[in-house]
Amino acid sequence: MKFKPLENITIVSIEQAVSAPFASCRLADAGARVIKIEREGTGDFARQYDEVVKGQSTYFSWLNRGKESVTADIKSDEGRKLFLALIAKADVFIQNLAPGALKRLNLHSEKLRDEHPHLITCDISGYGEEGEYAKMKAYDNLVQAETGLIDVTGDGETRAKTGISIADISTGIHAYSAILEAIIQKEKTGKGTGIKLSMFDSMADWMMVPWLHQKYGGKAPARTGVHHAAIAPYGPFKTSGGREVMIGIQNEREWVRFCDGVMDGSINPEDERFSRNSLRVANRDELNRQIQRKFSELSYTDVLSRLKEQKIAYANLNSMAEFVGHPQLRLIEVESEAGNVQMADRPAIFAGYETLFGPIPALGEHNEKIKKELGL
Repeated sequence: MKFKPLENITIVSIEQAVSAPFASCRLADAGARVIKIEREGTGDFARQYDEVVKGQSTYFSWLNRGKESVTADIKSDEGRKLFLALIAKADVFIQNLAPGALKRLNLHSEKLRDEHPHLITCDISGYGEEGEYAKMKAYDNLVQAETGLIDVTGDGETRAKTGISIADISTGIHAYSAILEAIIQKEKTGKGTGIKLSMFDSMADWMMVPWLHQKYGGKAPARTGVHHAAIAPYGPFKTSGGREVMIGIQNEREWVRFCDGVMDGSINPEDERFSRNSLRVANRDELNRQIQRKFSELSYTDVLSRLKEQKIAYANLNSMAEFVGHPQLRLIEVESEAGNVQMADRPAIFAGYETLFGPIPALGEHNEKIKKELGL
């Protein structure tokens, strides 16, 4: 049985790149009909990011499954007519164009909701629609920089960005959850509502732990590479064969078991440098040296055996090549014009239901179908 709680919901989107497409993709996964309006000729510019997935873009393939693609120039009379006809039938409108772009065309969300009180609108921007930053371009790495994420990421004196588009993805997640809340509210009141989100605000929410450290402690957590900034020991250590195992100690009970059962008592859990987490963090370098010295004497299988026996959390420090073949990875086939593409299944598993992702649309694939539906 297919899980489609949003089966009777229609989403219209004018979207590009990652943040808005992420939100509408999750709505499509839940059964909503998502009609994506794209530029004539080129479409969503994420289509051109790369050609890795059987000639198709990685980002576009991931974030646009299950949608219908229609091309239109909403500045033209014909395109405007198509857009307004779709809005009249829509439950939700999502857009992440530059702030003010739709207002200049008199197609902004406030006007659309005035004409269609049932409509839910979701406007996504980089820094919000007001203030001195409102007109700044907001690409993912730029927002990572502006919100301090890059400053707390890296190793020692070397800063680093995250390896994925985390500012875009966080905004997409916030948009998705906000739209679901608005749909529930609409079920109660019969009225739509307006939602506004920015990439900056979305990342600001996720940056609260280092922000609170800076605000109330006077300094942000140090950059610690792949080791945890606020918990120790929590990071990777090499075994005798060179393979790395990442461990994480979350409480004092685990710390005692780790010292006695994994380290063979070579570290005293009551050592004044290591007797509680804050002290272990303060003396992280010496602690890590002592753990590494012991792990270098042990084989990978021996380390894993000890960690399992003492119930210490651990993980393999996998490469992407190793992750591709991970035995725990749940995959699903997604159709596309270039052939089936494998992707990770939905994170949420619903009892008694199976996932069904719709195909990845070709540019303008649904033009004739949608125009015929609308009598155009």
